[in-house]
Amino acid sequence: MSSSTLTQASPASSSQTTSRLSKLKPALWLAPFAVFFYLFQLAPMIWVLVNSFIYEDEFALDNYSEIFDSAFMMQAFSNSLWLSIWSSIIGLAIATLLVSSLRRVDSKIRDGVVAFTNMSSNFSGVPLAFAFIIILGTNGAITLLLKQYGLLGDFDLYGKWGLLVLYIYFQIPLAVLLLYPAFDALNDDWQAAAALLGAKTWHYWLKVALPVLSPALFGTLIILIANAIGAYASVFALTSGNYNIITVRIASLVSGDLFLEPNLAAAISVILMAMLAFITVVNQWLIAKSYAGKKK
Repeated sequence: MSSSTLTQASPASSSQTTSRLSKLKPALWLAPFAVFFYLFQLAPMIWVLVNSFIYEDEFALDNYSEIFDSAFMMQAFSNSLWLSIWSSIIGLAIATLLVSSLRRVDSKIRDGVVAFTNMSSNFSGVPLAFAFIIILGTNGAITLLLKQYGLLGDFDLYGKWGLLVLYIYFQIPLAVLLLYPAFDALNDDWQAAAALLGAKTWHYWLKVALPVLSPALFGTLIILIANAIGAYASVFALTSGNYNIITVRIASLVSGDLFLEPNLAAAISVILMAMLAFITVVNQWLIAKSYAGKKK
């Protein structure tokens, strides 16, 4: 082979090497994230899944049968789902009205409300429970005031309805932050055009606005349900673990004073993950259906 041939071949090989390195650069930048994702997402999930099938040092389904045969565990799932679904629906409805109103006010007021919402979305856990005890507890300021005028009745902050109020409170700021950008998809001219054609305001929202917002609404609803079903600190601090929800049951099985059953807690966690996965699949199906309806 002549020297001229080698000279012609070397630039080609060097360019190929350079192109391969340029393709590897994104993968190298992604490597730390992949390690982080594996250590804090995949590895714990795999551990939970494997240990959920271990019963008395053997692989078995006894943990799952114990859960489904226990009325106490079924009540925990029922309470968690009830609180999560209703707080998500009510919180989403209130947030939708709030975000719709924010589009009509002055920009300074809007920015202030969004900033306050961003701050209140981080107000959760033990401080939130303490605030509710002071305000709506048995001897809370608002509780005593409303009872004085006969407006409250037998409201119990530490029961089902009190917890629902607590859940709704921390659902609203998150829903507002998630829905606020989605409302930019609405054009004010659409409502004016609908009014010119004789449509009422409710008709515009039912036929135009809600179909446009449906993907964002469905997605926000799923995030709210996941946010509520995983809540633990606020409920535990408010009820001292005496209200039966699934996160309290998991915590009691891995950090209780009497019985530690991490494998049973892992099985409960797997069922919880399966429920959330099912809800997410249904959400994606509804979103795909709404997009298909728009294309038609």
